Amino acid sequence: MDTSRLLRTSGAVAATAALLLSGAALGGSSPRASAAVPSKDRGDSAVWGDAARGRPGAPYAGSAAAYAGSGTSYATGPYASEPGRPLALLPAQVPSALRSYYAQKLTWRPCGTSGFECATLIAPLDYDDPRPADDVRLAVSRKKATGPGKRLGSLLVNPGGPGGSAVGYLQRYAALGYPAAVRARYDMVGMDPRGVAGSEPVVCLSDAEMDAYTQVDQTPDDAGEIGELVDAYIKFAEGCEARSGKLLGHVSTVEAARDMDVLRAVLGDEKLTYVGASYGTFLGATYAGLYPARVGRLVLDGALDPSLDSERINRDQTAGFQTAFTAFAEDCARRKDCPLGTTTAEAAGDRLAALFKQIDGHPLPAAKSRKLTESLATTGVISAMYDEAAWGLLRAAIRAAAHGDGAPLLRLSDAYFEREGNGGYANLMYANAAVNCLDLPPAFRGPGEVRAALPAFEKASPVFGESLAWAALTCGYWTMPAVGRPHVIPARGADPILVVGTTRDPATPYPWARALASQLSSGRLLTYDGDGHTAYTRGSACIDNAVNNYLLTSTAPPASQKCT
Repeated sequence: MDTSRLLRTSGAVAATAALLLSGAALGGSSPRASAAVPSKDRGDSAVWGDAARGRPGAPYAGSAAAYAGSGTSYATGPYASEPGRPLALLPAQVPSALRSYYAQKLTWRPCGTSGFECATLIAPLDYDDPRPADDVRLAVSRKKATGPGKRLGSLLVNPGGPGGSAVGYLQRYAALGYPAAVRARYDMVGMDPRGVAGSEPVVCLSDAEMDAYTQVDQTPDDAGEIGELVDAYIKFAEGCEARSGKLLGHVSTVEAARDMDVLRAVLGDEKLTYVGASYGTFLGATYAGLYPARVGRLVLDGALDPSLDSERINRDQTAGFQTAFTAFAEDCARRKDCPLGTTTAEAAGDRLAALFKQIDGHPLPAAKSRKLTESLATTGVISAMYDEAAWGLLRAAIRAAAHGDGAPLLRLSDAYFEREGNGGYANLMYANAAVNCLDLPPAFRGPGEVRAALPAFEKASPVFGESLAWAALTCGYWTMPAVGRPHVIPARGADPILVVGTTRDPATPYPWARALASQLSSGRLLTYDGDGHTAYTRGSACIDNAVNNYLLTSTAPPASQKCT
């Protein structure tokens, strides 16, 4: 359903897709906010015909009191500045009300996975008003440094999302896939952010309701279909509030970054060493903005630009997926078995659009009596854009769909949504919306605003533009007020921070990495000229050597180094 603003490392997506496509069952764990929605606009003709659009990032109706109890204080907290201003620092000294959290001792226990330990970190639900009765319990896992060589401390990893499980990423990928020299010197640590997986997971729908939600038509053809889409967003938002309660107002990126600082202290590290991928770059940059003096070696791979509003983020990402599709189509055209033809990328896009339209009218049969709808087919294609290693799977899936078999594309879509083999869902999409809707005001507040923006989205991507524009309406019906605004992060005084960008990255377009590196006063940009989402540990020896050297010696690569 909502494939916009889902920013997670390609390793997590590709690993999940590989398991699903091989037929293996996955285990898993049991999503952004507007104040007083102007009206639960269900797409009536009056609104559908209204081209007037409110400015993204404009204040919500009501006074500053509307933000009371919604998490980070908008009046006094890190977002106190106007949109576009720097993220405000937090005090260097730990406030007395928070000292007990910083002084806690973790009780490590076996995880059931060989070589890993697990523990639970306690954090306040509301940092501005900590109350032990409301505390949240955060899942932490680690694998100790293997040696040889002197231990360098803890290396915290995050795969992005928001909503990706850092514990799952650590245990299934990072602790095995990161270079041996790094694993030898660091305790590898993952902590599920609040609201995610093992850390008080946000829940919104039953599994059957989530199945229905992912199938709703995201390219509505008339007022009736617009109404169905809006109803789905409303039901989703109301389900999150009903099932998640007051946690829903306290899963912002700022709060997750503050949790990381508690973990840093509890682990005994003077400074934070961290590798964040995709949305994890925003989490890491936020940490640097709040605590620049506590920044150690930070790698931000596949960067998000925090100065952008939600509409711009969604539109830029739409263009990023078009860039990735063009690269896929050009590669496909060089192969005799290409299901989209062997001429131009534009022609390939036209053929794919025609296939989507055909599926829209006649969903395809797939596994276990399920149907492949246009929305699920689009998500399946987008899933494969994250990693060029999945392009072969995508060619086969498109070929199968063209011959009436929707199962392969459905498996790709299921991998993206983290739908398990037994029909259950991880909470990825719930946490994704919850965090995004708190961090920024919504891109759109009703169908009229989407309609006005459609030309820009369709220009950004003739293939995905319409679908991703409607997906960006999700937060327009949220029930919690956004606590964040677009801002810059200078992190003055921080040690050198390494920002990694990939030139044809679909989910976090390369200009975002350039922008973040330029905002950070100590930012150093490392460029990978290639395809796929993120770059570290994805096959480029040049990238891996530069990042490894930085993590092991604190030596950042030369300014604007480029790798292939």
